Amino acid sequence: MKKLLGWLDNNILTLISFFLLIFIPLYPKVPLMELIPGYIVRVRLEDFFILAAVVVLIIQVIRKKATLKSIIFWPILIYLGIGLLSCLSAIFITRTVPLEWLHAGKMFIHWLRRVEYFSLFFIFYNGIKSFKNTKIFLILCGVLVCLVSIYGYGQKYLYWPVFSTMNREFSKGVKLYLTEHARVPSTFGGHYDLAAFLVIFLILFAGLFFFMKDIKIKIASLLVFLLGYWLLILSASRTSFIAYVFGLIVMFGISAFKKGWFWSLTRGAIIMIFSFVVMIFFGDLSDRFAHLLKLTEVREKWRLERLVSPLKPPPVSDKFVAFDENIPLVVDITDERPVAIRPGQKGDGQGLPPDVYEKIPDYRESTESGGLDGTAAAKLITVERTFSENAYKYGLSAAIRLDALWPWAIKAFLKNPLLGSGYSTLGKQGTGQFTEAESTDNDYLRALGETGLLGFISFFGIIFIITRSVFKSLKKEKNDLLTIFKISFVSFTLGILVNAIYIDVFEASKLAFIFWAMTGVLLSTLGKKEALLKK
Repeated sequence: MKKLLGWLDNNILTLISFFLLIFIPLYPKVPLMELIPGYIVRVRLEDFFILAAVVVLIIQVIRKKATLKSIIFWPILIYLGIGLLSCLSAIFITRTVPLEWLHAGKMFIHWLRRVEYFSLFFIFYNGIKSFKNTKIFLILCGVLVCLVSIYGYGQKYLYWPVFSTMNREFSKGVKLYLTEHARVPSTFGGHYDLAAFLVIFLILFAGLFFFMKDIKIKIASLLVFLLGYWLLILSASRTSFIAYVFGLIVMFGISAFKKGWFWSLTRGAIIMIFSFVVMIFFGDLSDRFAHLLKLTEVREKWRLERLVSPLKPPPVSDKFVAFDENIPLVVDITDERPVAIRPGQKGDGQGLPPDVYEKIPDYRESTESGGLDGTAAAKLITVERTFSENAYKYGLSAAIRLDALWPWAIKAFLKNPLLGSGYSTLGKQGTGQFTEAESTDNDYLRALGETGLLGFISFFGIIFIITRSVFKSLKKEKNDLLTIFKISFVSFTLGILVNAIYIDVFEASKLAFIFWAMTGVLLSTLGKKEALLKK
């Protein structure tokens, strides 16, 4: 028993790391409780597990069996300090946040979420203690991608449950099922988060397939890659596909210095041709690119039979609510895909933007005179929905960013260029307004708007330090597995930075947890490489 307890004491952070690696991505975003009434961000089971892991880490640090020292310890501390100053500035200087729990509490919760994300780095940094641990970590990553993919296929073809955070009602844990052409979110809160998650692992396992010589590793890596790639197609995320392609270009560009240009160009060409052929001829992703590039008619001409139809009829049950992120309303179970009405086409009396398939009314609050007492009564009325010029040019998805989210972030930045307007303030149209969700769909503008230049430089400075350190270590790396792990890390990090132009990737909780966990594993090998390889 004493020997077992001693082993557990030495390896508890390793076991916790492996558990969190599997649990966090796989457990759906089902809430346990809400901290702020009506707010879309709720407490989930993973938060309690991470809190317990942090307590164990602190105990181990006090006992000198773990450490917080790393090349990014002080940069992280500086960023969190600037974030805290930004919160105080929002309350007392720019006054964008009232000194009330509803508003200030929400802002500080967002700051604490950043602390939680970074905690995964320190947990995994101390959890990986041997080269064997690193190999087990990579094996578990493969298992993870397979399980996420299988569940995504179940959602698409077999109506397995979907738990979404796309709006306030669904984020309460409502069990949903996808309509025929809805985008797959798998165990994530939305398809964008899933697609960004896949960018990381598709690049990693593509690298392992091409780089490693062991035939078993090649076959396993290829299987993981193929399962994940089709799921990326089903997620229909254009930005993540671009990030994936960019990451591959970076990976084969760096690999050329290790393997030669002929090796990199031939293998890069193989995977690029495969990726584009599947993307163009199958699934809904090519439709979204066709809308953006004004090639809808060309796309229809070259359409092949697509492997997207469910294998059985939709469930007839009050426990399930049909869901499509483009039409986030309850729809009939006999739902059929609506025909796209192109700009200027009079399909139902009104032309619609290229990515809008149905004319849905908007709602406005109208105050009307009441009964005999003459009191006013609030009433929701339907009004005709209108679309901006950008919606007709680029689609509704892009127009929301160009017309609202991005200008709001810039406006917030200009209020205080050094510290921004504070976390969770960019969507507010007045100091006293309470926003139920936060999104800018551009991590760079979000960082500038919320935390100003100081927050922007300190946060992305952390990523620069990490990437630079990993890249520099490649010159002397002799181990093939660590070499491709490092090359893949640099590549998918740059891919995620591309993704961040259109999505708040570093605020997407499941993705943020995985990224900082991967960072902890890799920086552990940099700081303890000789000790790791001997074990």
